[in-house]
Amino acid sequence: MTDPKDPQVRINRLIDAGSFNYLLPRTDCGMIAATGTIKGNKVVVFASDATSKSGALGIEGSHVILAAYREAMAYQLPIIGIWHSGGARLSDGVLSLDAFGQVFQAMVLASGRIPQLSLVLGPTAGGGAYGPALTDVVVLAPEGRIFVTGPDVVKSVTGEDIDIAALGGPEAHSKNSGVAHVIAPSEDIAFSEIQDLVSLFADQGHFNTDIADVDLSIHVPPVEKRSYEVHPLIDAILDRDGEKLELLPVWAENMSTVLGRLGGRTVGVIANNPAHIGGVLDAAAAEKAARFVRTCDAFGIPMVVIADVTGFLPGPGQEWEGAVRRGAKLLHAFAESVVPRVTLITRRAYGGAFVAMNSNSLGSTRTFAWPTAEVSVMGAVAAVRVLHRRLLADLPEEQREAMELELAAEHDRVSGGITTAVEIGAVDEVIEPHRTRTALAQALASAPHRRGNHGNIPL
Repeated sequence: MTDPKDPQVRINRLIDAGSFNYLLPRTDCGMIAATGTIKGNKVVVFASDATSKSGALGIEGSHVILAAYREAMAYQLPIIGIWHSGGARLSDGVLSLDAFGQVFQAMVLASGRIPQLSLVLGPTAGGGAYGPALTDVVVLAPEGRIFVTGPDVVKSVTGEDIDIAALGGPEAHSKNSGVAHVIAPSEDIAFSEIQDLVSLFADQGHFNTDIADVDLSIHVPPVEKRSYEVHPLIDAILDRDGEKLELLPVWAENMSTVLGRLGGRTVGVIANNPAHIGGVLDAAAAEKAARFVRTCDAFGIPMVVIADVTGFLPGPGQEWEGAVRRGAKLLHAFAESVVPRVTLITRRAYGGAFVAMNSNSLGSTRTFAWPTAEVSVMGAVAAVRVLHRRLLADLPEEQREAMELELAAEHDRVSGGITTAVEIGAVDEVIEPHRTRTALAQALASAPHRRGNHGNIPL
C-alpha cells in the first residue's frame, strides 16, 4: 500500500493527472522536486519526504530545492513547497545550516518575481519553519505544525508545558501569530486551496466590463446601525463563479483581505470590517493590509479597497504595539504601489484612516463614494463636542443632545464633507450602489497594467 506521506503521492494529489515529471532523480535525501500543471498552469513543486528521517533537510535535499527554484525562475513559474520536515539533518552538522541558508537566499531572490506558495501538512520545525514563512501564502492543513523549537526544548528552557498542536498548530497560527494565511479544515481542502491560489496568481485573466450589476446597499446598513459583517458585500462585488480565498481571516479580523475575481480578472480586495471593533484601523490590521497590498502589487494584481472606517484605534496599548510604525507600513505600501487600485467609500472615511485606505493622495487610480458616504476629519458629533465643549457643558443636560445635532449639521455644511471631497479631487465620483460593480471594473480595466518591482518581505 502506498504511504500517503510519500512526497510523490502528495505532489500527484496537487497537480493535474498525468502531468508529473521528476526534476531530479529521487534519492533518500528527504526532498523531491517535480514539474507539472495545476488547472493547466505549469508549476514547479518540491516536497519534503516525511518517510525518510522525518523529512529533515541536509545538503543534498537543499540542492533539490535550489534546483526547483532555478527551474521556476528560469521559466517564471509558480513554485509550491509541500512541507513536513523535522528541520536540519543532524548527521550533516553545521553543513545543514549552511544548506538552509542557501535555500532562504533563493527564496528571497525569487520574492516578488514568481508566486511562492507553501502547503504545510505535518510538523515543520526549525529551519523548515522559516521556509514557508518566507513565501507569499502559507496554507496549513489540520495536521500541520509550524514552530522554531518543539515542546521538549521549550520545557527545558522555559519550564513551560505545551503540546505540539497548541505550540504550532492551526489555532496558534490563525488567531495569534498570523503565520498561516489559510487554515484548511481538511487535507483535501488544503490541496484544493493551493490549486485555487495557483489559478488566481498564474491565470489572472482579463476584465470583462459587461458584468451584472446588483444593489449592494442591502449589505451595508445606515450609519446609525454601526456594526455589520463586510463579507456579504465582498461576495456581492466579486464574481460568484470565480475562485475566491480570504487570507488571514481570523487574524486582525477588523481588516479583510480577499483574493477573487471581478469580471473574470484576479483582484485583491482590502476592506474594513465593522463587525470587529467597528472596523477601525489598529496596528495588526494595518500590517496585515500592508503585506497584502505589497503581494498584489508585486504580482500585478489590481486592488479594490472598501473603506468604512472611523479612524485608528486609540490607547496606550496600540501606541506600545507600534501603531505608528505599523500604520506607516500601510501608507508606504499604497504609496509605493503601481498596480491599478480603486477605493469605494460606503459609509464613513474619517481622519488619517481615510488617507491610509488608498486615498487619491496616495495614488489611488480612482476613488468612488456612495451618495450617503461621509468624509471628514472625524464624525460631526465628535467634532462639535471638541469644538464647542464649553458651550455644550453650560447647557442643561436635556438640551445638550439637540444642540449637538444642530451644531453637527452646521459643521457638516461648513466643512463640506463629501461635496468638498469631490470639489478638491479627494473623491472622483459619487456613484449609486446599484452600479458599483461596473464602475469598479471599468476603472481598473481602463488603467495601465503595471506591476511593482520589489520583493514581498514578510512584514
